[in-house]
Amino acid sequence: MSLQIKNIRIVDPSYNKDFIGDIYIENGKIVSSLSSKADKIVDGKGKIAVPGLIDVHAHLREPGQEGKETIYTGTRSAAKGGITTVFCMPNTKPVIDNAPTVEFILLKAQKEGLINVFPIGCATKGSFGQELSEIGVLKKAGIVAVSDDGVPVSNSQIMRRTLEYTKMFNLPVISHSEDNELSKNGAMNEGRNSTILGLRGIPKQAEEIIVSRDIMLAELTGGYLHIAHVSTSGSVDLVRQAKKKGVKVTAETCPHYFTLTDDVVKVYDANTKMNPPLREKKDVDAIKQGLADGTIDCIATDHAPHTQDEKNQEFDLAPFGIIGFETMLSLVLNELVDKKILSFSEAISKMTSNPAKIFNLNGRGSLEEGSIADITIIDPQYSYEFKKESIVSKSKNSPFLGRQFKGGAVVTIVDGNIVWQK
Repeated sequence: MSLQIKNIRIVDPSYNKDFIGDIYIENGKIVSSLSSKADKIVDGKGKIAVPGLIDVHAHLREPGQEGKETIYTGTRSAAKGGITTVFCMPNTKPVIDNAPTVEFILLKAQKEGLINVFPIGCATKGSFGQELSEIGVLKKAGIVAVSDDGVPVSNSQIMRRTLEYTKMFNLPVISHSEDNELSKNGAMNEGRNSTILGLRGIPKQAEEIIVSRDIMLAELTGGYLHIAHVSTSGSVDLVRQAKKKGVKVTAETCPHYFTLTDDVVKVYDANTKMNPPLREKKDVDAIKQGLADGTIDCIATDHAPHTQDEKNQEFDLAPFGIIGFETMLSLVLNELVDKKILSFSEAISKMTSNPAKIFNLNGRGSLEEGSIADITIIDPQYSYEFKKESIVSKSKNSPFLGRQFKGGAVVTIVDGNIVWQK
């Protein structure tokens, strides 16, 4: 199948390009011209084409928690949000610590998914933090990184061995930075608001202690460390200093951490409960600065669906996590680009070329000739209200329900095929 996108603004951060032109797609690849008339023509006037968005941190819940999300529903939700590639975290049931589970996910995604799904394998067997997974076997099966996300690798020696062992497979180690003893039984950020609300707090140091430890271990081993869901000013500073020292470390944050503070928890809405928790304004400001100066490399959703019954509990009892596929792009546009924290190209790089480079996704994250034709078409004038009834995800747990957005994805193309169109 061939496709032509006509008269569209093309923004490709991987090669610092921004111009009006046409994109030609043939046999799933971007080409310089078509060998014959296009099977389909898309009018791109007034719209922007960027490399397909890559979400490096999400929970699709399958296998084992299909009541919350499935690969079928999750990939459709992601496609609606303009996301063409998702990395699924390994804390499924069973966890992704063996080749058959990796193969199951890849096969399921091939048969039922709309977009690319790349599994992340467990760093340790069972995510118990006691013994390394068979990382070489997992890499051969198709993982793109290792992590025990959902829980930290608490044992420093095991984390050291993980960073050492993954070097031979060129795999990043994604750190869920949390000191479980400090965060134990906490429900929100520890501070003035937690005291007023009578909720047990999670101090920022619960994150920063493990960020610091893992950076030191990355420096010791020369392994590749990627810090997940950065939420505090201290973590931003630690990553910034590590990069200056030449440590192989990258970092991600999520839209809620540069958009919301713990003030929104005051209504006891469990849709504002996530881990790490929403922090204070100075942390939000620090994360924006970290994005602007390149300390934070990626923006990811940490899409964490939960059923309505699970979230409709007392705040203390409700699970952590929010959905994010369908709001990530609009939040980036409204909170970072419109407010001139990042240029449009800089913002897009955090969701395309940077993730592709960090996680070795050859052929993705670019609109250059020969690249895989994963493309997101954005309409900067598209306005909408984020409503529960319009959510494609199986779960609806979002703190952004009712919010008005301007700008979002209107066409999502994967391997040269239009998989979603507004």
